[in-house]
Amino acid sequence: MYKYDEYDQKIVRERVAQFRGQTERYLAGELKDEEFLPLRLQNGLYIQRLAPMLRVNVPYGMLNTTQLRKLAHIARHYDKGYCHVSTRQNIQFNWPELAEVPDILAELAEVEMHATQSSGSCIRNVTSDQFAGISSDEIVDPRPYCEIIRQWSTFHPEFAFLPRKFKIAVTGAASDRAAVQVHDIGLEIVKNEAGEVGFKVLVGGGLGRTPVIGSVINEFLPEKHILSYLDAIVRIYNQLGRRDNKYKARIKILVKAMGADKFAEKVEAEFAHLKDGPTTLTQEEIDRASAAFPEPAYEQLDAASAQATLDQQSSENPAFAKWLNRNVREHRVAGYAAVNLSLKPTGVAPGDVTDSQLEAIADLADKFSFGEVRTTHEQNMVLGDVRKDELFEFWQAAKPLGFATPNIGTLTDLICCPGGDFCSLANAKSIPIAESIQRQFDDLDYLYDIGDLDLNISGCMNACGHHHVGHIGILGVDKKGEEFYQVQLGGNAGTETSLGKVLGPAFGAEEMPQVVQTLIDVYVDKRVEGEQFIDTYNRIGIAPFKEQVYAKAD
Repeated sequence: MYKYDEYDQKIVRERVAQFRGQTERYLAGELKDEEFLPLRLQNGLYIQRLAPMLRVNVPYGMLNTTQLRKLAHIARHYDKGYCHVSTRQNIQFNWPELAEVPDILAELAEVEMHATQSSGSCIRNVTSDQFAGISSDEIVDPRPYCEIIRQWSTFHPEFAFLPRKFKIAVTGAASDRAAVQVHDIGLEIVKNEAGEVGFKVLVGGGLGRTPVIGSVINEFLPEKHILSYLDAIVRIYNQLGRRDNKYKARIKILVKAMGADKFAEKVEAEFAHLKDGPTTLTQEEIDRASAAFPEPAYEQLDAASAQATLDQQSSENPAFAKWLNRNVREHRVAGYAAVNLSLKPTGVAPGDVTDSQLEAIADLADKFSFGEVRTTHEQNMVLGDVRKDELFEFWQAAKPLGFATPNIGTLTDLICCPGGDFCSLANAKSIPIAESIQRQFDDLDYLYDIGDLDLNISGCMNACGHHHVGHIGILGVDKKGEEFYQVQLGGNAGTETSLGKVLGPAFGAEEMPQVVQTLIDVYVDKRVEGEQFIDTYNRIGIAPFKEQVYAKAD
């Protein structure tokens, strides 16, 4: 993973000192709220319902164990003993004291971490596939390009105050695990017939109040032009994006209003002035970034023997077999596997992890996975490089720590924003709804029969829980001061991205477990062999689900 050089360290230390002074001036009454607002936002600090919230960047989801232990220390000494993995692969602290935030940032700087541009109207953390560099379906490792984009966008003098927040995702695999089609800019790494590396460029995607799937404006952009082309896109947005109405300020509104073809024309015209200029990537620069992601010290393993041992262990231990099937993923290197650590045990807010658990994950990573950990969009963590012949030992170690719930990809592996328990923007609570649904589906054999299913919950229209792209999406709404929940069906965040359709009138909180149960009953009744929930929905449409749910409600 990328290591800071002396320039990186200097920039981060200076930023910490700058924000310390700004915070002291604010607390002394020398800065007004509206003056401090943009300063704190670009340092990752929100004012939530009950306390400040600090969002820490985890570039493209990569962490080392030194950083994990520092996060554990911060959770223990500056917060309430836990932190939260967000859907942008970042880490959030929900209870820091405002006066202590500069101290937290200083401690993060010690381990090459920061919160710069994790919020505010700027280019935020660049996200990617949690299996980048290790997946067998990968075309090109996207992490060097993510790092190049991160360095380009951090403190970019033109883009510090855009019309609205701006998010970029990059994927280098055949299957989209980075949700690139619902980002302001989505980048798919591709190769042309000559084997040259380039990017398919999508713009204008996003969720929130107006969900939109991005439009392709360039089918093949040579890799050397990626920064120049990104410059052109963001310049056009910065010039023409609306600033009079924050609900209409995102690039998706601009692209929709202009039309993708017209927007692409403007980008190409701007790009013509930038092409082959100073932001053109040289092979030397690409090689420099790539060198920051060296191949781990993989051993030549007897993959067949390891698999035979796993098969025997699975036959002798059904619980291990379930975990192996659900939480372990094939690796591009023979004899290795990627392991999902589930942060979704029932009774725990999805994505929450305690200080002691962070330290335990660091211990596991040091012992089994070259000291690296990845955060995921699904609010879990991944150890990317575990030897297959050590999986049984790993599982035995992970079980008592609470990380071996064998539910990855199932209904109870749901995405859930913090909702009304924490967020001042939320219309309704999310976490209690998640728990009530998890308790409704507490039989693992039943979950496995249901199969793969994405259930996403948001507490408001900002869609931090990505409800628009859940196979089942749940949105908290306010009706005259009471909390209700609207259900959507048919969303998909993968390669075949789609936006869910509203089922009908909203439901009370106490109704939600049975509503989801009825949706599952319809699926089980209507599916044909081999169909997952989203397949059945696409074949039969929303009507049978709607009929049964509201018949039960009546």
